[in-house]
Amino acid sequence: MFSDRKRAVRMVMAGAIAAGFGLAASAAQAQSVIVRSTGPSAATYPQGKKLPANAKVALKPGDKLTVLDKAGSRILVGPGSFTLDGSVSRDTGAVSRVSGVLANAGTRTRTGAVRGASGPALPADAPNAPDNVWYIDVSKGGAWCVANPASVVLWRPNRSEQANAKLSLAGGKPVDIVWKKGNPLKLWPVTALPVVEGGRYTFSDPVGPSVTLTLHLLPTAPADDLSAAAMLAEKGCTAQLDVFANAASPATGS
Repeated sequence: MFSDRKRAVRMVMAGAIAAGFGLAASAAQAQSVIVRSTGPSAATYPQGKKLPANAKVALKPGDKLTVLDKAGSRILVGPGSFTLDGSVSRDTGAVSRVSGVLANAGTRTRTGAVRGASGPALPADAPNAPDNVWYIDVSKGGAWCVANPASVVLWRPNRSEQANAKLSLAGGKPVDIVWKKGNPLKLWPVTALPVVEGGRYTFSDPVGPSVTLTLHLLPTAPADDLSAAAMLAEKGCTAQLDVFANAASPATGS
């Protein structure tokens, strides 16, 4: 029986490793990823769709695609036909912004502090969107990908007042989440509530609706923007693709 148990454990581990390699390989093969899609062709070119090198894209009037590839980001506006290659000149500012949202994984720098949030609290009218791919927006449910389960950061859009919320796993005992006035960031309470693969966590806020956050742990930390976008697309973490799209857009964030 003991041998059977060991064999079963080895099979589970082998399956997990194979799944990790499969995800990484899929990410590596992606030549471009659609990080935002609006307009009549959104069903044909949905957010998260991965396209091969030199793919042809035909857009209708009213279509707008934000595409991330090895050369950076491109915003395609219909009508028109486009080839997804590296020959198009890019907005150098957008390249820097897109790289920036991936750079910081939100690691702890001191007790109660989060890298990137150790300075003055953000003003109440600061942009209502995370500026980091790995921040979890607690106003949005759905799938969220985690690169570092030991240091997950929660982000809230409304930081004008102190907030008291609760976070729980599958109906378990809720853990209190308290934000100070003016601060949008809070470290996930990993000691009281571990981050687990496929975990469905309920976030409840007295001033907003409860949402369910489903976490997916990535097998490896993405090395670049395209690899990260491909992994997020593979897991259905579309809210995080929005962060890339916001960074690729002009200063208006549209």
